[in-house]
This record gives sequence, structure tokens and C-alpha cells, in this order.
Amino acid sequence: MDNVLSANPSKTKGRLYEEFKEETSRTAFERDRDRIIHSNSFRKLKHKTQVFIESDSDYYRTRLTHSLEVAQIARSLSRAMNLNEDLAEVVSLAHDLGHPPFGHNGEKSLNDSMQNFGGFNHNDQTMRVITHIEKRYPNFSGLNLSWESLEGIVKHNGIFKKKIPFHINNYNKIHKLDLHNNPHLESQIAAISDDIAYNNHDVEDALRAKLISLNSLREIKYFNEIIKEINDRYKNLDDSLITYQMLRISISKMVNDIIIFSKKNILLNNIKEINDVFNYKNFLITMSKEMNDDCLMIRDFLDINVYNHPKLSSKRNEVKNIVSKLFKYFLDNSKKLPPDWLKEEKNENINRIVCDYISGMTDRYASKLYKSIYE
Repeated sequence: MDNVLSANPSKTKGRLYEEFKEETSRTAFERDRDRIIHSNSFRKLKHKTQVFIESDSDYYRTRLTHSLEVAQIARSLSRAMNLNEDLAEVVSLAHDLGHPPFGHNGEKSLNDSMQNFGGFNHNDQTMRVITHIEKRYPNFSGLNLSWESLEGIVKHNGIFKKKIPFHINNYNKIHKLDLHNNPHLESQIAAISDDIAYNNHDVEDALRAKLISLNSLREIKYFNEIIKEINDRYKNLDDSLITYQMLRISISKMVNDIIIFSKKNILLNNIKEINDVFNYKNFLITMSKEMNDDCLMIRDFLDINVYNHPKLSSKRNEVKNIVSKLFKYFLDNSKKLPPDWLKEEKNENINRIVCDYISGMTDRYASKLYKSIYE
């Protein structure tokens, strides 16, 4: 049965630039997904930090594996709610394309360097990547994604109530994305799938890094109950198997909670058509209050014991220094930029070009380049 609240690719508002008609069995959203997967920016996510610097271990998640995991959760949620899986996947796969090397530490450093030139944040840079930086077509820059994909990517973290970020604001002047209305339910699903992914997978990576232990996780009532359930069911499991089972059960619990509570939201708020979704005051895809409280406890635990762990702090300062020094170097030596970046100088401020260049680097490339210049 069709769901009237699902995004319909046959009713897309289209793309900014007209393209040659081509024979294809794919819908507009499937084509958008394929464009993201085939982009240079997506491929480079495999060597960009999620939480732990990827060179420390082959097992830690990178931005690429995180994006794939978010997409998998988003597809499961969309299927269960009879929504468009492809659009949810597009937003999930694209949501971190604007991340610079070294995760949020690289982001903070670039933002400091760009204070007088519109600032820097990864969501805004994602828009820049998919509408300008990627060059794959003869007649326009960017990936020329459909309106629904762009709208979903831009608003997956919520609508813009106050200041609109630099690139999003510039793009919105030529292609209105209804920034003050809610996005499709599929975009809301991608956002909550991101929360599920990092609330569980950052725990697994932190256990692997020995920053926390299964015993310390028992401080969180939510995980303690799951561990108890596993120990009652299986005797003498080693810690690695308990971890995998714990996270498998945890993700299922969160997904099921979201499905039940979101359907209830839609029913109670009398959401009958897609315009009701756009005009509703908040996101409709949410967790129950109990599950949300559990997730906040997990987040607080990770903040204290993982994200702000002394072992990560020294690396944090080190990588921020790499990014800021690379920025200064290319600002003072712009002719050392690769030729294709130098071409941009006619149309762009040099600070913005340097920012784009550095934000597209992988962790290992930025480290290698830094060493070749300064060491």
C-alpha cells in the first residue's frame, strides 16, 4: 500500500540544472544515491576520522563506515514505516561529506581560520561539496541532486530558525529549499539513524580502544539491563561476544522504539498528508521520552569517558595544529595549491579556496603534507 507521507520520486521538484534525458530504470532518488557513492568526496571518507584517528587501528570506524551504518539503519526504519528507502539512504550517505580531516577537531580549527570569511561547519560544507566542489558534468558544478535530496541533506538536523550558514544561504538564493519548514520524514529518519549509530558504535570503538570497559558500562542502566539479559541467556561468553550481542540488541531496541513512537506521533497529531509533515512544529520521527533519556545518559557517558579522555586530548591539539598550520601555509603560498584549485581564484576569495582544499583532505594526506612542509 502506498504511503501518502512518503516522498515520491515521480513527483520530484526536479534539479537546478536541466540535464539530457537518458534511458534509465532508476528513480530520481536512486540516481542521487549513485551520484553520491561515485563522488570523490564520498570515497575519501574512508580515511577521515570518526572518533579515533583511523591510522591507530584498522578496526576503528571512519566517516565512510559510519555513513554506511547510518544508511543501513535508515533503510530499516523507512521500510518498517513504508517510506521511501532511497531518499533516506541519500541523506544518510551524504550527511558527512563536508567533514574535514580529523573530525570535529579539524572542523574547529578551520572554523577559527575562517572566522572573518563566513566560518566553517561540516553541514554547511556538505552543501558546498554537493553543489560546487564536485566536478563531474560539463555544464555545471556539483552533483545536481534533486530538490528533495538537497532539502533533506540540508535540514536533516532541523530547520533554520535564526542564522542560515554561509553556503546554504548562498545556494538558497538561487534554489529555494524551504529552510523554515520541516523536511520529509525520510530526512528525519536519517537524522535519528545518525544518533543510533554513534550512540552504539562509539561505545564499541571506545571498548576496543580500552578507554572504557564492559564493567564501566554497567553504570548506564540501559546497557546494564541488556548485559544482564545476555548473561542470563548465555553462560561464559567472552567480552567481545557480549559486546556484539549488547550492541545488536541495543540498536534493535532503539529502532523498534522509534517506529512505535513515530507512528503514534503521526496519528495523535492528525498528520494526513505531506504538507502536514512540512508544517508541523517539530520532527515527527522521534524516540519515546524513556529511550531519549537513556540516549542522553549514553551521550553524557561518552562525553566524559571517551570524547574528553586525556588520551584523545593530546592528539586533538596535535591535529588542530596540523590543520591551522596548513591553512596558514597555503594562504601565504597560494601558488603551491594544485592547478585545479588555482583555477578557482578568479571567482573565489583565497581563504575560501584554501578552506575547501584542506577540508577535502583525508587524515593521512593532511599528516603527510604537514610533515613534508614543516618537518
